[in-house]
Amino acid sequence: MNYSIAVIPGDGIGPEIVREACHVLDRVGEVYGHQFSYTEVDMGGCSIDKYGVPLTDEALETARKSDAVLLGAVGGKVGNSRWYDVAPNLRPEAGLLAIRKGLGLFANLRPAYLFDELASACPLKPEIIGDGFDLIIVRELTGGLYFGARHTEKVDGVETAVDTLTYSEKEIRRVAVKAFEIAMKRKKHVTSVDKANVLDSSRLWRKVVNEVAKDYPEVTVDHMLVDNTAMQLVMNPRQFDVILTENMFGDILSDEASMITGSIGMLSSASLNESRFGLYEPSHGSAPDIAGQDIANPIATILSAAMMLTYSFDLDREAQAVQVAVKQVLAEGYRTADIMSEGKTKVGTVKMGELICERIR
Repeated sequence: MNYSIAVIPGDGIGPEIVREACHVLDRVGEVYGHQFSYTEVDMGGCSIDKYGVPLTDEALETARKSDAVLLGAVGGKVGNSRWYDVAPNLRPEAGLLAIRKGLGLFANLRPAYLFDELASACPLKPEIIGDGFDLIIVRELTGGLYFGARHTEKVDGVETAVDTLTYSEKEIRRVAVKAFEIAMKRKKHVTSVDKANVLDSSRLWRKVVNEVAKDYPEVTVDHMLVDNTAMQLVMNPRQFDVILTENMFGDILSDEASMITGSIGMLSSASLNESRFGLYEPSHGSAPDIAGQDIANPIATILSAAMMLTYSFDLDREAQAVQVAVKQVLAEGYRTADIMSEGKTKVGTVKMGELICERIR
């Protein structure tokens, strides 16, 4: 089979980690008889430098015509970059919001699981970790505070900022359906996270989730307030299977979940629309401080490419081969700087990519 992928290297370490993910996809193609073609697209700071905007209409159209999108990372040092001395809609991260909206990517999936080989890197106590955890956060991605109306003005002489949190029944229902469908393939447990004791949007969220749950009688559903969820993630992450939540809560909780796995450099993510189309990116940022030094961890991006194989291309066997290769490399003691521990072998970005490619069979 032939698959076309729009590749967005982005900023900072983005080009380095994307390159290794593409090498892994090429190896998969070689072993399993597929062809992956890549079209490079600018987004983020590099697009601002070239075109004055974080995402051009042409770039968005190129992404739309592909079978899937692979993204590295965008942005630089906030407050210390020419990219941020501009209006918010012209900053690098505005490109992310624009491409999510433009491609209809309403559901973000962020798995968080602990590799046995990295248990020592987890900041939680061994008695909390137990035999490990495996959860996935399903985050609504195109609604809520990040996309609501906003303005700053002077009210009675006092500068006042307003951000609007809005959710419709349709927006909630479609991401809830996605979460329940995923739960059906896992441990059949959905934890819906909201702030229903305070917010009207959360009360609607809870109502719609309960309605969707009636169509999935095999799935256990419970509701948890977001502040309690943040606490429970570090007290007992093993209790969770699928966490379903809105945009801002999901942004925060998924970063917390990533750190209890040992390193944010290990966490993949997928953003999906109502078809099989998706954008795949690591959960971490552009890390400009280490860009170009061959020390960035490419595993999150490589695992994001594995998610692409599953969710967009229906290539489960090939995705499993990538995951097994990553696990094997870790079991053999190879580590990038962010997950390095005593007695292990330290390798750079390129070498880690090469090691994983060699183990895909």
